Amino acid sequence: MKTMTKLAVAALLGMTLLSSTASADVKKGQKIYLKKLKAPCGFNGVKFAQSHTQDEWEAIHEAGKFEAEVKKLCPKVKKFKAKYIPDVYDFAYEYASDSGNVPSC
Repeated sequence: MKTMTKLAVAALLGMTLLSSTASADVKKGQKIYLKKLKAPCGFNGVKFAQSHTQDEWEAIHEAGKFEAEVKKLCPKVKKFKAKYIPDVYDFAYEYASDSGNVPSC
């Protein structure tokens, strides 16, 4: 019984650690926007994120068209790496027009 309990606790701890590292980060998305997208877009992160509602951002992301939407909003963007998508999406979703949140960029 002790062995099963220890195994269950170890598995739970492992899953907790793995799930937290796999999630995207709003602050990281904001930093990516500031470094990679602000200059080519020509506007700040508020205008970018508030160009859609949370439902619209979610639909765009689920359809796999997030990168295309970024390039539509910011036509001067040359390269937008796929690894940026989860974090920038979280940033856009968190500060969408209907969220009531305002980023500091």
